[in-house]
Amino acid sequence: MPTFFMFGKYSSEAVKEISAERTRKVINLVEKLGGKVNSMYALLGEYDLVFIVDFPGTQEAMKASVGLTKLTGISFSTSPAVTVEHFDKMIAEM
Repeated sequence: MPTFFMFGKYSSEAVKEISAERTRKVINLVEKLGGKVNSMYALLGEYDLVFIVDFPGTQEAMKASVGLTKLTGISFSTSPAVTVEHFDKMIAEM
C-alpha cells in the first residue's frame, strides 16, 4: 500500500482534548478507511504531529485527512511518500 505522511497542527481547542482515547479514535478511523498506522510522533517546530500511514490509495488518504480534522479539530497536511530506495530505482529508469 502507498505510504503517506500526515502532518498535523493543533488548534487551541484541539489541544484541550488531547487523550489516549482520541488517539484510539484516530487509529480506528484510519483502519475503517482501509489504512494502517505505522507510527505516530509528537513534534516540536512547524507541525505538532506526524502520522506515518499506509492507505490503499489517494482517495482514502484524502478522506482520512478531512475525516481526522472533523474528528479532532487538528488540521492535517497529507503527502504521499516513497522510500529513498524506491525513489532511486524510479529515477534510474528515466
